[in-house]
Amino acid sequence: MNLNILRKIDMFDNYILFSIKKYVQNKYLDMLMPIVTDMGNLGIVWIIIAIILILDKPYRMVGNVVILTLIVSTITGEGIVKHIVRRTRPCNQQNSLNMLISKPVSYSFPSGHTLSSFAAAEVLSMYFTEYKLIFIGIAFLIALSRMYLYVHYPTDVIAGVILGILCSKLIFIILQEGFMEKVAMFYQNIL
Repeated sequence: MNLNILRKIDMFDNYILFSIKKYVQNKYLDMLMPIVTDMGNLGIVWIIIAIILILDKPYRMVGNVVILTLIVSTITGEGIVKHIVRRTRPCNQQNSLNMLISKPVSYSFPSGHTLSSFAAAEVLSMYFTEYKLIFIGIAFLIALSRMYLYVHYPTDVIAGVILGILCSKLIFIILQEGFMEKVAMFYQNIL
């Protein structure tokens, strides 16, 4: 049964990638998508936004929360989940592929670009609701670029979205007033 589910996931992933290649890929997007994906390299677009916020005293805390969220999401995706799942990237499955960017060396699942982008976008959206569509739109474009560039399967991206949103929610739970005191009290009661 598990093998059947994995086979269906594989069929879904390959169908979506094939459809992107057949119906979406064109010379204009071939120029644009590497730029979009570069925005997500090391979370650079989100780090720039966080630095701008940190430099503006009333928004310093928001910038720090974005940085903390990026750290937690990177540890979660790149440091833990990728090394547990160890999924090979789609670009490593085909030798005749014309790559528009350098082949990444890490594992595929989950998409780190997507995970960190949705984690940061979700945090920023909580503080700046009027810009939510912009933040989520940037995250969505970065996620889409990962599939377009053939470095992630759709399920890698879906997992990145889910884990990114969960990471942002975890940060908000941790930062709630009194949460750390409750955790400390819980551990004191255990000991």
